[in-house]
Amino acid sequence: MSNEVIVVVAGGDPPDPSSALAVPLGAPVIAADSGLEHALALGLDVAIAVGDFDSAAPEVVSRAEGSGTRIERHPAEKDATDLELALDAALSLGSKRILVLAGDGGRLDHLLSTLLLLGSSRYEAVEIDAFIGSARAHVVRGECAIEGVLGELISLFALHGPAEGVRTEGLVYPLAGETLEPGSSRGVSNVFAAETARISVESGVLLAVRPSPRTDGAKWL
Repeated sequence: MSNEVIVVVAGGDPPDPSSALAVPLGAPVIAADSGLEHALALGLDVAIAVGDFDSAAPEVVSRAEGSGTRIERHPAEKDATDLELALDAALSLGSKRILVLAGDGGRLDHLLSTLLLLGSSRYEAVEIDAFIGSARAHVVRGECAIEGVLGELISLFALHGPAEGVRTEGLVYPLAGETLEPGSSRGVSNVFAAETARISVESGVLLAVRPSPRTDGAKWL
């Protein structure tokens, strides 16, 4: 089975309600543990729910299963977070793009784990975008175009190693074949100078973060 876009709803704090507007009509939805409750609250039909279900209400899980949601249970003591299991499930369905909906509160270690996980080499064959609270995050491998509005902030971070040959168009502070190192603040707080920012990287992976996207004319992703 091949799907253009698969939506993954994370557990923890609920995602921003406006993120549901970015979900393509008919896109399969996979929930990670209590992400099941978040997805239902957003009005989404959940195809698969995965996790140890230590935070999802048992009655919600039971009701979803009775309504046709496939429940994939994992032990509490496991080597992957529920979100990672959900991303793996999305990958197994042959998706070309994964859209993650997540909250930005709760535990700092979980938030950091989520950001690093999005850039994992395991998912290099798919395009990954995420709503994390009110922010947007885009994993950049090769090249991508991100639509925004003039004056909107965007920051670029190298993940899991140097990002080499980084080039940008449509940003106030252009990069021209430069290397961004993990832990460097070189790519922080750039600004949209056009409605479309084009970002490319010759090797490595970038995380492009729009901390507080303006909605006056900007597209969702």
